This record gives sequence, C-alpha cells and structure tokens, in this order.
Amino acid sequence: MALTLRLGTDDLTRCRFAVSPLCQTHEALRMLRRSARHGYHRAWLRRAAPAVAGLDLSPLWLFIPPVGGYTPDFLGPPPEEPYPRFEDELARVRATDPALARTEMARSLACTPGLAESARGRAALDDPAATVRRLADLTEQAWRALVAPDWARHRAVLEADIAHRSRQVADAGLDALFTGLHPDVDWAGGNLTLPVRGDLRDAQLADGRGVLLMPSVFVWPDVVSGFARPWQPTVIYPVRGMGALHGDGVPRPSEALARLLGRQRAAVLAGLGDPASTTDLALRHGLAPSTVSAHLAVLREAGLLGSRRQGHRVLYGRTALGDAVVAGA
Repeated sequence: MALTLRLGTDDLTRCRFAVSPLCQTHEALRMLRRSARHGYHRAWLRRAAPAVAGLDLSPLWLFIPPVGGYTPDFLGPPPEEPYPRFEDELARVRATDPALARTEMARSLACTPGLAESARGRAALDDPAATVRRLADLTEQAWRALVAPDWARHRAVLEADIAHRSRQVADAGLDALFTGLHPDVDWAGGNLTLPVRGDLRDAQLADGRGVLLMPSVFVWPDVVSGFARPWQPTVIYPVRGMGALHGDGVPRPSEALARLLGRQRAAVLAGLGDPASTTDLALRHGLAPSTVSAHLAVLREAGLLGSRRQGHRVLYGRTALGDAVVAGA
C-alpha cells in the first residue's frame, strides 16, 4: 500500500533526522522474523543466533507480525531528540497508559485471525499494564543481546548517513534529499508518496508536523512509514554504507599512503570517507582514543581533515585535499 503525504511550507521547515536505538532494536527483531526473505544480513543472523536461542521472544512476536500487519505504536514512539539514549526511549515505553496500550494491542492482534481470541491474546489484553512491562523487559533484553554489542559501529554509520544527507540539503535542497531516500519513495509537486505498513492509503495532510527521517541498518531493502498522531509522520529508510558493517570494519590504506603518513595515520585518513568521532575511530581501528586524537590533530593541521560538532560529539571528515591525497596514493 502507498500513501501520499502533502507537505506544506510549515512541514518543510520541520523536517528532521534522528538516530533511535529503540527503532534499531525493533527493526532487528523484524529482521529475525523476515530472515527467510532477505539474505543481506546473513552474517549478522549467524552471529545473533546464539543470543536469539537464549531469549524467549514469543510475547513480542504476538505484536510483531512477520509480514505486514500493525505493530503497536507505543512499542516504538518516535524519538523526541536527535540522538536519544536507549534507556530514555525505553522509559517512554514503560510509561505507556494501559488503556492506550490495550487499544493498540487489540488492533495488532486483530491483524491475525483468531489471535485475539487465543489464550495468549486474551492474557495480553486482560492485564495491559503487565503486558507493557513484559514487552519492555523483552525489548531491553533484545537490545542488550542483539544490538548493543555492535552499537558503536552502527551509530557511526547512521550518523554518517545523516551527515551526507544534510550536505545534500545544503547543496541541492530537499528535492535531492527526498528523491534519493529510496526507490519506493516518490517526491513530486510537494507530495511525498511512501509505502506504508497497515491500512493507511490515499492522501493526507501532514498538518504542519513535518517529517521525521530515521536511517536504519536493519530495515534494508525496505522503507517503512508511520503516521500515528500526534507524532510526526516518520520514514525509516536503509542507511548508506551498510557494506562496511559486514566486513572487518578496518580500512586498508595503500602502501604508498602508509609510507607517506605511517600505517596507523594512513588508515585513519583512508577510513574517513564518512564523518566519524574519535571514539568511533578508536573502536574501528583498535587504537586508544588518545592515539586517534593525536593522529587527527596532525591530519587536521595538514588540511586533510575538517571537523564539526553534532550534539555532544565532534565528527571528523576528509577535506577535498584529504580526498585527493587518498585517491592519488
């Protein structure tokens, strides 16, 4: 199904990005449900198999159908900040009003014939407050087992995607941003046409709420849209640079560049095709943060790197000169 979202001037000024660890956790769970359809994440699925075997996710599976259907909105409220902590997002889930939770859970169960009348379905609806606690606890377990071990690398790729698309907007406007999100996203004449999960269709007004854009590691190859009021319309799209997550994550500079700069410094420079923080680089290269900081300082003084602040983090990226040095080597 598709929905066309009409964006007015107020909507265009309220478009924003966010990186949500809670969203990544739920998309990882959905990846487990649809693993038979998608082979791209085979390496992650193999690594995750022992952790999955130690979890009883059946209460969550009630509300995360493998294909289509509706997942309760309270399980994944859109983040209020660009870079929220998982603990803060989970606290919002735990604070869900039981009456609202019951309504959304009933809608979700109704997507599968007979599920609401089953013993598990009735038990979930009979005590919605307890069900919310149980689902929140399981979501936390899934985060710690499936996503948290790789979160530093994933976050670096997600932030690099946002940095790239922010430059797109600065260079070519929102047209370049929306038309480059995903092949299933269409942007023409102020109308954003998106595939949706659930029963929304036809055209809707964004009503000045704007659009929340969230890159995801696990949503590939799909794009996912949500429109639950009073939240912003949300688009979850595949992140750029996912291929780096399935290799060893450590760039290998050319021999010429290594002789010129030293192997560690050359690796840091070669690996900065997308912006990254000192912490991200330290994890990626297996170096102490102080060592990475020293390399970054030298490269920046030489004009090969630039830096910018993003929230509480400083991201480093190659300058045009840095790109030329890496390409020339």
